[in-house]
Amino acid sequence: MARHDLRADHFTDGIYFAEPGSPWQRGTNENTNGLLRQYFPKGSDLNIYDAQALREVEERLNNRPRRTLGWKAPIDVFTPALTR
Repeated sequence: MARHDLRADHFTDGIYFAEPGSPWQRGTNENTNGLLRQYFPKGSDLNIYDAQALREVEERLNNRPRRTLGWKAPIDVFTPALTR
């Protein structure tokens, strides 16, 4: 979040940073890290993957239904919100 100060005015609630050593404050982040570990084991060198391989993982995760989104995929929820 380098230079977060440049974006702060766009968020009415401000920008939140979880406290160090408190993974429970970063639920979605920690869950996403776990999903990514299915494809890239901890300590993996991402330089060995080409852009296409990374895009495929991105597409799989963005099209994966989530309970918190009423079993809709993130892409189905956020894309319409961006086109308003």
